[in-house]
Amino acid sequence: MAKDKQESREATQPVGDAAGLPRSDTTAALLRELVAHLRQNRNLLREEWVVRIVEARLLTAMTREEIFAEATSVYDSYVEALETGTFEALQAYARNLSERIIPRGVETHEVVGIVLLLRDVLARSLFAKYQADFEKLNRILDAYEPAANRIANTVAVGFVQERERVIRQQQEAIRELSTPVLQVRERLLILPIIGVIDPQRARQLTEQLLRGIRTNRAKVVVIDITGVAAMDATVANHLVQTVEASRLLGATVIVTGLSPEIAQTLVTIGVDLGKMNTVGDLQGGIEQAERLLGYKVGPLG
Repeated sequence: MAKDKQESREATQPVGDAAGLPRSDTTAALLRELVAHLRQNRNLLREEWVVRIVEARLLTAMTREEIFAEATSVYDSYVEALETGTFEALQAYARNLSERIIPRGVETHEVVGIVLLLRDVLARSLFAKYQADFEKLNRILDAYEPAANRIANTVAVGFVQERERVIRQQQEAIRELSTPVLQVRERLLILPIIGVIDPQRARQLTEQLLRGIRTNRAKVVVIDITGVAAMDATVANHLVQTVEASRLLGATVIVTGLSPEIAQTLVTIGVDLGKMNTVGDLQGGIEQAERLLGYKVGPLG
């Protein structure tokens, strides 16, 4: 008797799939039936889904033919995830899809919208198939909904992660453009800084400058911060560290364009101003840099 009870418990014990989602034997059987239904009605459901996408004005940056092609791939990946309970292939496809459609201006809400539309189309087909057997319909939906939610989350997260990666790349490119290291003479570099300097930009600034010093074998660097309205103590300390790092590479740094507020910050945090060579404006800084390099500048004639 005890053995019979133990066998009964084992028969209903959930088994984990490769994604870590528990599946009982009953749930697995229902999902197999669901997958068979989705494969049998693949063309009809896929076409209905595309019509719904177009009517909802989603993926407007793509042609109808492109939408149909992507819908086919998403549908097949969706069904495969339902069948196997694993999401690696779906995650890979979501990343690949995101790489292709983000540059075309597709927004996050559009991707989430099409996945939810597919879920709605499939749910409606289940209602139509099992409308005469309400109890089985409930059991099918109970098996389908957790997997459908996981699939929708997988696709949405994949798209958001790819979008964030693109944004980070764009921000990096903007920062590089906003902090150009310019060679104006042999072994003389100028780094004009404009705008707000946060700790991340300060680190990037230092990396670019040190790389420029090494590449150009620079002896003098003029850092002009006329376009910087203010900086906090952390960034001010980073500026001092940049000057020291440049000195270790053999370059003298001249800082020009200090505003009264930045000068006050440097004094307040106790910076050793003896280690910083400062000049009032950029022109004066360049003239001093040329003198350090041995150039003599005088009026023509």
